[in-house]
Amino acid sequence: MTDAARPPTATYRLQLQPGFTLRDAEHAVPYLAALGVSHLHLSPLLEAVPGSTHGYDTVDHGRISEQLGGEDALRALAAEAHRHGLRLIADVVPNHMALPVPERLNRPLWHVLRDGPDSEYARWFDVDWTAQPGPVDAPARGRLLLPLLGDRLGAVMDQLVVDGEVLRYHEHAFPLRPGTGDLPLPELLERQWYRLAWWRVADGEVNYRRFFTVNELIAVRMEVPEVFEATHAVLMRLHGEGVLDGFRIDHPDGLADPRGYLRRLAEATGGAYTVVEKILTGEERLPADWPCAGTTGYDALRRIDGVLTDHAGAERLFTAYQRDVADRTSPAEAARAGRAELVAPDGELAAEVDRLVRLVQRICAADPALADHPALAVRQELGELLAGYPVYRPYVVPGEPAPDAAVAQLGGPVQDPTARLLRDLALGRLGRSAAKDEFCARFGQTASAVAAKGVEDTAFYRWNALLSLNEVGGQPTHPGVTPAEFHRWCGYLEEQWPLSMTALSTHDTKRSADARARLAVLAELPEMWAAECAAWTTAAGPCPDRPTAWLLWETLIAAWPIPVERLTGVLLKSVREAKRRTSWTVPDEGFERRLLTYARDALGNPGLCPRIEGFVRLLAPFARSNSLAAALLHLTVPGVPDVYQGSEEPLYTLVDPDNRAPVDLGRLAVRLTDSPADRPGDLAREKLHLTTTALHLRRTRPLGAYRPVVAHGPSADHLVAFERGPEVIAAVTRLPYGLHRAGGWRETVLELPAGRWTDELTNRHYEAGPVQLSWLLEHHPVALLTRS
Repeated sequence: MTDAARPPTATYRLQLQPGFTLRDAEHAVPYLAALGVSHLHLSPLLEAVPGSTHGYDTVDHGRISEQLGGEDALRALAAEAHRHGLRLIADVVPNHMALPVPERLNRPLWHVLRDGPDSEYARWFDVDWTAQPGPVDAPARGRLLLPLLGDRLGAVMDQLVVDGEVLRYHEHAFPLRPGTGDLPLPELLERQWYRLAWWRVADGEVNYRRFFTVNELIAVRMEVPEVFEATHAVLMRLHGEGVLDGFRIDHPDGLADPRGYLRRLAEATGGAYTVVEKILTGEERLPADWPCAGTTGYDALRRIDGVLTDHAGAERLFTAYQRDVADRTSPAEAARAGRAELVAPDGELAAEVDRLVRLVQRICAADPALADHPALAVRQELGELLAGYPVYRPYVVPGEPAPDAAVAQLGGPVQDPTARLLRDLALGRLGRSAAKDEFCARFGQTASAVAAKGVEDTAFYRWNALLSLNEVGGQPTHPGVTPAEFHRWCGYLEEQWPLSMTALSTHDTKRSADARARLAVLAELPEMWAAECAAWTTAAGPCPDRPTAWLLWETLIAAWPIPVERLTGVLLKSVREAKRRTSWTVPDEGFERRLLTYARDALGNPGLCPRIEGFVRLLAPFARSNSLAAALLHLTVPGVPDVYQGSEEPLYTLVDPDNRAPVDLGRLAVRLTDSPADRPGDLAREKLHLTTTALHLRRTRPLGAYRPVVAHGPSADHLVAFERGPEVIAAVTRLPYGLHRAGGWRETVLELPAGRWTDELTNRHYEAGPVQLSWLLEHHPVALLTRS
């Protein structure tokens, strides 16, 4: 098997941006090869909005980003990587493009703005041309709403300037429809294929599909073959030339036909290694007929975090939180409320729901058997259906039987005829037509936006009992995973998706793995933590909002020590996303000012800061245990571990943009040469040593079949252990605070199979038979054993 065809053993995620370019990545290759990964996992490569720090706002699919160094720099990176035995995986953004400033940067969109539905690029973008009256001379043909004015149109007319064939508004520039440049401004505006509007009208009237609720990201119709070919030509060429070897697909749930897209990609690449950013909820499974290697790893994150979280303690912490904030809302109720608010008539996704209503009305008008479902009733039932939908989306393909999971989620008996109609349409039970097929796809796309924005970006910012649970793909309704559940999931992954990515920290996690490792300890001492929260609030004075007080104190725990600028930035984003006291669209400046002043004063409180420092110090040995345990599980369970930049050492980052800053890989390269024995008790060296040891083991000794190993003795429940084939055993401590309170490992033993075993982390040797865990885990809370 050639290096290009060989699947990854482990990947390393690099966030490319103007502050860390492809040239910087090239310089880091020797270090990353020495670390032990097999592939570099690159953030989006195509040209994005100038200054973009993430790359998900593509403006030009025809070239590698010049601000990242261009194609020459990518080729140089690939050549250097190949010299060190590494390959490249690229992030692909098929769902959307940027609606940039100036608009000319997106050439296909520029043509659509100029020529409307007659543009050769009109099929590129997911626009409902029927939702807005067209130009005055073509009212039936529709136009594109652009909600970007700072005020109502009448209030900013004097800020619109005609400049030849371009209409300017501050930094914005819009093409003029040919032949309209000399018209008086009011008439000129009425003749364009777009309608300039106040940004606040977007949620109720926008007629292009967005990325969730982001007006600046316009959805692309990737289901159209020529759109796929045009947007993927550069990436496919680079794959064919051996520059790129695999792909990570961003937000497949936004596509009309995720399976069809993946089939087209597999055909174009000959089956290249591909993973999808599919968020699986609860016990939901990745559709078995998707031609990919698996997910990007949030399902692994939840299980690894879960097995290191005390379920019973978390439940007690929930009770203390509800009592303190005087709110008995459960996580499930918070999630439903977040979804419901988004799809309400005045919600942020109202326009998307209204588009579904119009589609249903067209379907009903075309079939007398489906007549007499009033728009108001359709809208109400759609809101109920979307608010209560339990996962991101169903995967119904028109003309095929609905998947069993979709039937279970949507197919239950309902009495209301309109509700029954909507469920039947979503399941494809009412036959085929262009409109019915469109409803199946569009319902799924809308449901995924509702889930992402209503749960992860609303409810997870409101429910602040234990922030480590509020992660992408998280399930606060069921905190914790038992060892038996963890082992079952590992067995499933090995059997069904052995090359799926696993992840602990990503560019989208709200808190990095080590920050969550600290927070997980709080579930083991819920009463102590609740009392500490109360004491801190007493010391700092009344907080403007009790749930936000918990957010503040747990954020300090997660990222301590933290500069005030990072803290206030995260707090402001969090309370705006929560949308309880303030929001992005309707900010309450007084509340925000009081809250940020409170946070600054807390950080400057000479009596409080030593207490925070002392509590973090109390947690430190148990947080260390969780950090190292999570890292070893990540690197040894079935799947392909994706190491996020900088996380080979302790990383205490928070929600973006905090987690996307460039990392000094040169400093890490120097530290890689250190021995953990040089500085005992240094978690940074311990974690780096563990990471590189496990990564090199994966490259030199492929891990075999997964089999749980059970410890015996009074503290057996505090160990998670498993074999990876006959020659490797991984063992990690779980719930370390509870273990400490119980008196340690005592007489608990782990039975080692025949042979002589070496702990790769300590170089200590063990003979077959029962080994005392107090001896095996004397120096580290984890062990990575290999048979000689």
